[in-house]
Amino acid sequence: MSLLKDRNFLLLFAGQGISRFGDGLYTAATAWLAWSLTKDPTAVALVSVSAFAPAFVATFVVASYADRRDRRKLMIATDLARVAVVAVALVLLSLDLLNLPLLVATTALLALIGALFAPARNAIVPQIVPDDRLQQANGLLQVAFRAAFFVGPLMLAPLLAFGSLQSALVVNGLTFLGSAAAVAAIRVTRPAPTSGQTGLWSDLSAGLRAVRAAPDVLVVIVTFVLALALTNGFLTVGLVAVVGQGGQYGLLLGVAGVAEVVGALLLAGLRIRRLALAAVLAWALLGIFRAPLGTVTSPAVAAVLLTATGLASALTDIPLIALVQQRIPSHHLAKALGLWEAGVAGALAISPFVASTAITLAGVANAFLLSGAAVVVLAVTATFTLACVGARQPGREPFATADGTASVAAPEETAVITAEPE
Repeated sequence: MSLLKDRNFLLLFAGQGISRFGDGLYTAATAWLAWSLTKDPTAVALVSVSAFAPAFVATFVVASYADRRDRRKLMIATDLARVAVVAVALVLLSLDLLNLPLLVATTALLALIGALFAPARNAIVPQIVPDDRLQQANGLLQVAFRAAFFVGPLMLAPLLAFGSLQSALVVNGLTFLGSAAAVAAIRVTRPAPTSGQTGLWSDLSAGLRAVRAAPDVLVVIVTFVLALALTNGFLTVGLVAVVGQGGQYGLLLGVAGVAEVVGALLLAGLRIRRLALAAVLAWALLGIFRAPLGTVTSPAVAAVLLTATGLASALTDIPLIALVQQRIPSHHLAKALGLWEAGVAGALAISPFVASTAITLAGVANAFLLSGAAVVVLAVTATFTLACVGARQPGREPFATADGTASVAAPEETAVITAEPE
């Protein structure tokens, strides 16, 4: 891909791949550590929730600082702060002082610090990449994120076999240092500051007005969050109930992960003209292939369905991120992306409970059918809503201007996807 020849983008691509590898490793390591300390599944769930809840609460608020400060410096500071937290956890573990409450507190603190990072990272992309290459850039970044996060947990077994949990934490800390070094080497021009000093709450209010002034962005974000809450838990809780065997379960999760990486790679080579429409219809596609998963008895058929849903999954977020980057003014961009990230964290926190409740009440097969049907209905509703939004101003689309009010942009081309040269 030609973007990888760009020094700044290559540094961001490599640095964030390294960072996500560490995230995947840390997620697996903390889950295993919680089990080792307690032998209680509830403790594992508690640690998992502590990794999402702070992001849900704080991401949108702290994203305001990424819009009012130097995003590159904030990313570096966040990485270094996470190194310090991991170092403290490493010392506690080495001294045999790390118990479950301290593990939960450490995981929550790490998540709270990291809440600033993702909105700043996604918001800095338009400062590096031209508008017409944003989708390709986000596709390539998603390839790095998904592949690295998938590989990270796989490294836990050899690290435990030839080292210890301490070595896993050391590797995790080194990945944050690698990310900080890569970001520090990026040369990017900071956007011109807006006039006057803006307080936190005024800035957050302005950010919400900017999102409301781009209703297609709001529709896509809401659709994504609701659909994620309806589906994500079925990839873990539901799939366990379908498969019933640990080896097959891990293999099928791997198939879904690889399909997401392949989907992101394919999307990096295409240009989607109707970003909002593609993002919501992808959920309908995912729902169609997810619905029959609860009825299958063959691992091969389950793998085919998960491959299809994995490919569709890549199409749900890459156009969304590019849409937000194109439609929201730069000084509100991190807040808009932070709103999405906060919604994602909340959806990930409740989705396992949605899946387990549906399976308990309706059974595995019916729960999968209900989940798939609900997502299809949600996607169709979002499609009609987007059509209504576009019909309000025929031939034009609302656009959020710098002051958060509504303006209009040129109409989109009618073609949906065309090939983009590498």
